[in-house]
Amino acid sequence: MTPAATLARARLIALMIPVLLLGGALLSQYVGGLFPCEMCMWQRWPHLIAIFFALDAFALKSRPQLSYFFTSLAALAIAISGLIGVFHAGVEYGWWEGLTTCAAAAGHDSAQDMLNSIMNAPLIRCDVAPWTLSGISLAGFNALFSLGGAALIAALLLRGAGGRR
Repeated sequence: MTPAATLARARLIALMIPVLLLGGALLSQYVGGLFPCEMCMWQRWPHLIAIFFALDAFALKSRPQLSYFFTSLAALAIAISGLIGVFHAGVEYGWWEGLTTCAAAAGHDSAQDMLNSIMNAPLIRCDVAPWTLSGISLAGFNALFSLGGAALIAALLLRGAGGRR
C-alpha cells in the first residue's frame, strides 16, 4: 500500500471510530435510556475533539504532512478517551476508587424548576455500570475500541511514514 493510501485509511479510521463510539453513546442515552454519569461525559469530549481533528485531516488531504499531523492528533484524542474509559471501568469493577460526585439528568428554566429537577432527577452513579455485555461495561467497551483504534491509526501512520523516507 502506498503512503498516500495508508494515510487515507488512517484518516478514515480516525473519523469513523469517534463518530461510531459517540453515536453509540448518544443512542444508548436517548434511545436506550441509559443516562451518563460524569465520567461517561468525560469520555465523550475527546471523541468530539477527535472528530474535529479528523475532519481537519480530510480538509487538508492535499497537504499530506498537515493531514498526517491532524490524523495523529485525532488518534491521541481517541486514546485519551480510551484511558478515561479504563479508569471509569476500573471504578465500576471496584478495582480502585473513583470520584465522590455523581451526575444527575437535569434541565431547568427557573430556580424552582431547577430545585424540582434536582429533587426528581435520577442519581447516576459512576461506580455502577448501567449495562454490561459478557461482563464488559460501556466504559470498558469504550476503552477497548478507543485504545485499539488509536493503536491501529498509529500503526498505519508509522507504516505510511516509513514509506516516505
